[in-house]
Amino acid sequence: MAFFSKKLGIDLGTANTLVYLPKKGVVLNEPSVVAVSEEDNRILAVGVEAKEMVGKTPDNIIAYRPMRDGVIADYRVTEAMLRYFIDKTLGKWNFVKPEVLVSVPAGVTSTERRAVIEATIRAGARNAYVVKEPILAAIGAGIPIQEPAGHMVVDIGGGTTDVAVISLGGIVASTSVKVAGDRIDRAIADYIKKTFNLAIGDRTSEIVKIRIGSALPLDEEIIATIKGRDFISGLPRSVEIKTNEIVKAISKELQEIIKAIKTVLQETPPELSSDIIDRGIIMTGGTSQLRNFPELVLRRTGVKAILAKDSIFCVAKGTGIALNHLETYKKSIIAKR
Repeated sequence: MAFFSKKLGIDLGTANTLVYLPKKGVVLNEPSVVAVSEEDNRILAVGVEAKEMVGKTPDNIIAYRPMRDGVIADYRVTEAMLRYFIDKTLGKWNFVKPEVLVSVPAGVTSTERRAVIEATIRAGARNAYVVKEPILAAIGAGIPIQEPAGHMVVDIGGGTTDVAVISLGGIVASTSVKVAGDRIDRAIADYIKKTFNLAIGDRTSEIVKIRIGSALPLDEEIIATIKGRDFISGLPRSVEIKTNEIVKAISKELQEIIKAIKTVLQETPPELSSDIIDRGIIMTGGTSQLRNFPELVLRRTGVKAILAKDSIFCVAKGTGIALNHLETYKKSIIAKR
């Protein structure tokens, strides 16, 4: 029966969860959002359907994210979310329990790691493995992590930024900061509130970031019209905003990410530092797609930064590759049977 066992890789993120099936690739990419009814605590919707409800629900329905800063904040809801994603990928009538490999942030504690393993097993996995995100991101970005050379990966997602230097399949120096896409969105919303007295929702600030955001000022700015609610009159109103205002609004958050990169560079053994200078810093994760982010990293650290191909899918791809070669990567894997 063993050969029949199904394998799944899950990139369990604060903002989005991606499911990877070996040989098929990323088969599911949905928001890590769950809608729960307040009265009887029932789970009403998960993923895309639940995200549609964010900020638009009646009082008795709460749409929220069970993952905070890359770790489980609400255990029961995370388990339900994992079960939904596993069932949706394999089909409801699948009676073979899959082997599941899940990503966790580099700075995860052993308790948090156990929580992910337990939730995955209870959501229907036969075996659960967890691997740290920077390692998966590196594997997914096509970096030969087994060789005795230093590679630096900066994985910037929704809840966390993981920075790690990897050599011989393990993490040599790393740090994890709770500044990433969500915090950048919040900074944009705060700026618009302060500057224009306008309240906007999380989804609006995310759209603004993607459409006109940049890590460095642009000569030819992009302009967006934002609709929100006026704080004073309480009525709907729209304002125009330009790229360089966003650059200013998010500079503190980007500075913290740069600081994390510098910290890890300073902790890196000199032999590996020279490898990193030669090879550059590999940037993965959805938020690393912010305009001019690699250029900002180069200017602040003096090391060239390269945006990985399909940066959003690197961790998910890494889970798939690691599942197919569990033996090769066993040093990086924590398993639970």
